[in-house]
Amino acid sequence: MTPWDERYGAADYYYGTEANEFLREHCSAIRRGGDVLCLAEGEGRNAVFLAQQGFRPVAVDQSAVGLAKAERLAAARDVQIHTVLADLAGYQIEPMEWDGIVSIWCHLPAPLRVAVHHGVVTGLKVGGVLLLEAYTPAQLAYGTGGPLSADLLPTLQQLRDELKGLEFVHAIERERTVHEGGGHHGLSAVVQVVAHRRR
Repeated sequence: MTPWDERYGAADYYYGTEANEFLREHCSAIRRGGDVLCLAEGEGRNAVFLAQQGFRPVAVDQSAVGLAKAERLAAARDVQIHTVLADLAGYQIEPMEWDGIVSIWCHLPAPLRVAVHHGVVTGLKVGGVLLLEAYTPAQLAYGTGGPLSADLLPTLQQLRDELKGLEFVHAIERERTVHEGGGHHGLSAVVQVVAHRRR
């Protein structure tokens, strides 16, 4: 059993069952009805929300426990999602496959993050959209959620470098209050990106 299996092993949903606020605000940037890849999707709240909006989400996560809860949440809300059990270190993002890619709190070691973001750039179709929200290194001073290692927390400049080839239409580091289950609770330092593949 992985640490994430243990985290998701309780009956309740660690990050709640409602979609991330940034995703709710910006998902309309993705072509309606499109194929959307959700990275490190955990217990499925974002993928289920996207399915409710008419998208076709694929939820990738390394936790079988989390994905089983994602499927239960989808069934409870009468929508369909596709789940893939995979560690992102070994997961291949197929080129030109996705209308949207969603990366919400997907915190990876820097070398793996660089590789995954290369896959994101090539994996989007022309016109495809990346929606990303992550904690920044400044989050370490807040203690309201997220990893405890700065290596896992990207800055906006790092994301610009790692996602070359995409056009950033919204890109900001900011403070905001995050309330998502028991896992994220309180004022937080985040980076938010909406980026398009134009060619």
